[in-house]
Amino acid sequence: MATNEQLEGKPHWVFKKHTNDIKKFIDCAIYLKDNNAAVSQESKSNMLHFLQDSNLYKSRLKSGDEVLDAMNHRIDGLNYYMFGYSSKLNGKKKFIFSPLGNLFLKHLGDKKKLEMIFATMLFAIQFPYPASRPSLNFSLYPFRLIFQLLLDSRLAGKLYNYELISFLIYVDKLNQDVYEELVAKILESRKLTSTEKLSNLKRNEHQIVKSVYEWQYYNAKLISSLGVITTVTGDESVKLYHPTKEGSKSAPTPRKISDDYFSLTETVTPYVKKMLSNYSVFETPIALNNRHKKSDDVIKAIYSFYPSELLSEIGEEQDATQVKLLKLPRLIEEYSTNPDNKTADKFEDILEEAFNMFINVDATKLSGPGRTDIECLYITENEKFAVEAKSTANKLNAINSGRLYHHRQLIGAKYTVVVTPHYVPSVKFDISGQDIVIIKANTLSEYLYNNIVSDNRSMDYGAIHEIVEGNLGTDISSAVSDLTLTHFG
Repeated sequence: MATNEQLEGKPHWVFKKHTNDIKKFIDCAIYLKDNNAAVSQESKSNMLHFLQDSNLYKSRLKSGDEVLDAMNHRIDGLNYYMFGYSSKLNGKKKFIFSPLGNLFLKHLGDKKKLEMIFATMLFAIQFPYPASRPSLNFSLYPFRLIFQLLLDSRLAGKLYNYELISFLIYVDKLNQDVYEELVAKILESRKLTSTEKLSNLKRNEHQIVKSVYEWQYYNAKLISSLGVITTVTGDESVKLYHPTKEGSKSAPTPRKISDDYFSLTETVTPYVKKMLSNYSVFETPIALNNRHKKSDDVIKAIYSFYPSELLSEIGEEQDATQVKLLKLPRLIEEYSTNPDNKTADKFEDILEEAFNMFINVDATKLSGPGRTDIECLYITENEKFAVEAKSTANKLNAINSGRLYHHRQLIGAKYTVVVTPHYVPSVKFDISGQDIVIIKANTLSEYLYNNIVSDNRSMDYGAIHEIVEGNLGTDISSAVSDLTLTHFG
């Protein structure tokens, strides 16, 4: 193990702490689901009082005091473990549930399915990670590495806490050479006695005690409680002390570490093997600082991990139609930006498919000079509306409302829905007072995506029709986002 001086200030993995009880995360998630996923200060205060009144949270503070740290920690934990992510939607702070988060909550009564789903959540966690600022120094999938080592026959299906704290948390990038060097270090360390290992940890206690605490007390317990790993407690232990803060009169805080080891449970082992064969431990994580994508799009890409292997494992295998439909939301966003001016027609084609997903809309692509792009019949009301596909690499800078009026007249449409990735603010003046609404491509795709992953085969256009009719001459993206959160939050 490295010396005190060598470890001083050395970047290392930081695990999530503050709770090792999955029930606290579940209570928080259910509350967010039931309350439109709001995570503003006021919303977190309301959640605190609700959990207290329901005997789901007991504060250690004096009566009357209110500190939202506990609520923040629970929401941060949901972010970290892939239940979803916090974001601003049209100026409002919201929690956006991931497909895996929704799937976990759907199967709360099925322990075996939860084991597989949570193992998949761990598979998706990457460094760098939006939910872990210290992870920006790294480029790897930490839990995939742990899983791979646990399946490496040379390591006998187990890892010791000593090995994780001494070696794993300092791995910043991964390739085959780094992996082999890591295995060699682990095997060499196994020549030491438990007493020697614990003495090594004691010599570096100030540098490693926090990592010991994060892993052993929080993460290992949580992951074990969900049936992904099982831990065997060692016979020997040692107390490690946190460094005392300057000027503090309190005694240093001790943390006990044992020479424990952990293994994958028999239940998840075959599934983890299958996942590693399809999602490599050496895969390059998604870059958070991608120059060609907005930060929100990068975060959405990370949290959209939803492997077909999991759905097959838990008996929710999708049919061919579902698989095709799941591609629609991504293609809407991709084609809407019209890269290299090559996807305008594809954008119209994909929007035709998208509107035909509604059980009560019959959409037909028309296109061509002087015509609307897509003619839609809202079957419930026997009314037509027009869809204009405005794909653009840059922001849409104008809408010719007179031309769109003419397009509507030709087919007898009541209103026009303009779908575009982004636009300049002055475009709002172009549609003011007109029978036209704008919806952003990513807002539409998000609404469709949530319906698809929720296996909603009876998607009704009625709610969007009401939004359109009540907001003509405006951008309805905010209202549709709220609709998405209300239904899928």
